[in-house]
Amino acid sequence: MSAIRVEHLRVVRGGNVVLPDLSCEVPGGTVTGLLGPSGSGKTTLLRAVVGVQRVAGGVVEVLGLPAGSPPLRARVGYMTQAPSVYGDLTVRENLRFFARVLGAPASAVGKAIADVALADFADQVVNKLSGGQRTRVSLAAALLGEPELLVLDEPTVGLDPLLRRDLWQLFHELAAAGKTLLVSSHVMDEADRCDLLLLLRDGRLLAQDTPAAIRARTGADKLDDAFLTLVEA
Repeated sequence: MSAIRVEHLRVVRGGNVVLPDLSCEVPGGTVTGLLGPSGSGKTTLLRAVVGVQRVAGGVVEVLGLPAGSPPLRARVGYMTQAPSVYGDLTVRENLRFFARVLGAPASAVGKAIADVALADFADQVVNKLSGGQRTRVSLAAALLGEPELLVLDEPTVGLDPLLRRDLWQLFHELAAAGKTLLVSSHVMDEADRCDLLLLLRDGRLLAQDTPAAIRARTGADKLDDAFLTLVEA
């Protein structure tokens, strides 16, 4: 069953057509990567999925309901590119606040902090953390409440290679437990960490398939070369 179904989505922003006619699906229980260069429409598509983007046409269905439906608020976790937490609160205070908003148990706070490897910084004020650490606080907030779908906009930007590896391992553990993850990135070396890829350029879907199938289709060994082959085609 598809966790996300998009049909003929059209989005116009500031008079510019960002997504002219996009259709795609994200299977449940997978880690699906949304990849493409900056300005390709990745964030706009993610905003449409979580129901905060005004659309000009088409259908966006999430977990069997129209995107943005009130019942989805507790079932979808969303992490934006910019840190979405309070800078004057500590990591723990932020997560306690968001846990209360979501109705999540107090135990969820400690688990989320551990999942993103911030135990040593739990009582530090967020404004004093590095950019990568603030990103992890936002990710921890998205994990609260045990959402069925996680929509993550470039969650590994600014993180060191070891932490990136650990977070991708966490993503796959969540998927193995039945959750669905849609993860955007402009870093092609993260593509191999995904079960399925959506390759986007200039608002158009170039490919929707597994990394292996995209390699086979293009005859390229590296996914960045495969992407270039698809662009040129």
